[in-house]
Parts: sequence; C-alpha cells; structure tokens
Amino acid sequence: MDAFAFTHHVLDKSQRSIAAAHSGRAQSHDWITPKFIVDALGPFDLDVCQSPTQPWLCAKQGFVWPVDGLEQRWEGRVWCNPPYSVHAAEWLAKLARHAYGTALVFARTDTSMFFEQVWRKASALLFLEGRLHFHYPDGMRAENDSGGPSVLIAYGDRDAKALKRSGLAGAFVRGVSVISDREIGGLLELMEVAA
Repeated sequence: MDAFAFTHHVLDKSQRSIAAAHSGRAQSHDWITPKFIVDALGPFDLDVCQSPTQPWLCAKQGFVWPVDGLEQRWEGRVWCNPPYSVHAAEWLAKLARHAYGTALVFARTDTSMFFEQVWRKASALLFLEGRLHFHYPDGMRAENDSGGPSVLIAYGDRDAKALKRSGLAGAFVRGVSVISDREIGGLLELMEVAA
C-alpha cells in the first residue's frame, strides 16, 4: 500500500474553501504559494517563478520577471509554482529534466500536459485535500479559493520522500504506470480488457 496513501493532517478553514476564483481567466499570474506548504516541504534552493514582491521566500534564491526562469540554468533543489496557463507544461518539462524539485499546479489529471509531464515523469504526487487559497503579493490571503484541486509534484527521490513526510493533508501517490490508447488500440479495447 506504499504507492497510495492518505495523510491525515486536516486543513483549517483558513486554508481551504469551496468558493472559486483563481482560474486560467484570472487577471494576474502573480499568486503566492501559501506559506504552510513551503514550510512543510522546504528548504528549497531556487524558486524559478518568484514574485517581485514576495511576502515570504519560497527558496534561498529566485528568478524574478523580467528574468525568464525557463531560460536560466537551474541548480539545487527547485520550487516551481508556475503561471497557471498553457505554458505550465514547459515549466514541468524543465523540472522533470532537472530531476530535483517540487511543483505546485492544478490537478488536471486528464490533460495531455499531465499525462506527458506528470504521470510519465514524476517521482511522486500529493493530491492536496480541499482547495488552496493562494496569496496576493502583499501577503493577503485571496478571498476565494484556487478554483480547482491542486497537486504537488515531486521530481527525484529526495522530493518524493519530502512529499510523503510533509504532513500535508491529501493522497500520496508513487509508482504510476501509464497505458496510452496508442499502446492498446483505444478506449474501447481498454474497456474490453478490463471487463
């Protein structure tokens, strides 16, 4: 049962909600990771998407726009809370190649990005219980939740172990096998095989 486990640290009401606002249609990509997540997983050496007005640091060093973190050389243990847009796949691909760090993204498990950059490459996942409230650059907690489920993605064994021992509430997953429809002939054949 090591590949799938629930953790039992319960989020208080200040850390979760059922409202919705943080989405791909948001006016800003400058959303700060809740401090309790960084505290549970850290320390990190490099935040590749650091806000210019970060109320707390997520790592010892960071790349701040207009410096493009995707174009820089990454060193050490990386924290990546990328812009939640169609470009998130690029950040995850680079983190997978770096193989030493953790990312925080929406748990959109059905997307091609998730299949290519997460299911096929990640060392472990922690699907967080409830919906996160991110923070504004001034440190104030957003009134509404993130608008979708979040997942922490570990690349590399050390980060997988950090996820497992973090104490964050959620479902820990390690060792996922992916079968694509190209390998088995499509969904109908998969359904027949499963029956």
